[in-house]
Amino acid sequence: MADYSDTELGKGTVYSDQYDPSLLDPIPRNKARQAEMPVTFVGVDLWTAFEISWLNPQGLPHIAIGEFIFPCTSKAIIESKSFKLYLNSFIQTRFDSRQQVNDLLIADLSAAAGSEVDVILYDIEEYNGLNPIAEPRGSCLDHQQITIEAYQPDADLLSANSDHVVTEMLYSHLLKTNCPVTDQPDWASIYISYAGPEIDRAGLLQYIVSFRQHQDFHEQCVEKVFTDILLHCHCTELTVYARYLRRGGLDINPFRSTSQTVPPRYRQVRQ
Repeated sequence: MADYSDTELGKGTVYSDQYDPSLLDPIPRNKARQAEMPVTFVGVDLWTAFEISWLNPQGLPHIAIGEFIFPCTSKAIIESKSFKLYLNSFIQTRFDSRQQVNDLLIADLSAAAGSEVDVILYDIEEYNGLNPIAEPRGSCLDHQQITIEAYQPDADLLSANSDHVVTEMLYSHLLKTNCPVTDQPDWASIYISYAGPEIDRAGLLQYIVSFRQHQDFHEQCVEKVFTDILLHCHCTELTVYARYLRRGGLDINPFRSTSQTVPPRYRQVRQ
């Protein structure tokens, strides 16, 4: 596992309520990935922030819900605690307009990530209308009567029937991983859309549950799932999308695909 002792994770925190972009703590993706990925993919990391606020020139607070879209090709991910501290630094800072806040977010996050980051700030009513709570059409894996013995990732649990080619979506609400520094639990629903040999559902659920004691960042967990399924099940098309529950007002939703570049617009009910 990578050494993250040089980040702010697990350390004492000094909170600032005055705008401070230096609080952002980028982590190089090549450090987090630890090795050359054996497959290529496209996709993004979609972050949602529910605790964004600032003051207008008269001192009246404004609030917004923010979406931040980081390309998976960016040089760095943003350590989530530092992202939260950075957003907190807007709280007592006066800005002329929402657009000024939006422009600062784009500039600061793009500089930290080493790639252009898209930022959208929503009013609460606007966000609710655009992001319904819904499940995509697919088959849930979670109600199978199976035995679980592995709680660390085991790609050998994956298999597919080459005599039966399908196109389908499978999903599970049982993905749990752990922060690589604080060991706090991270909970998610994971959606797997693919075309190719039919994936054995019992083995896929056992594989998803095998992450239960695994320590890694959300982005790397999803990339590992994507890579393992692609290599072991010989999919011709594959998309893996994890919707993680929020912590500190932030949720992180990594999306990796062989061809799709934009994740679907829906929110899982636990979010």
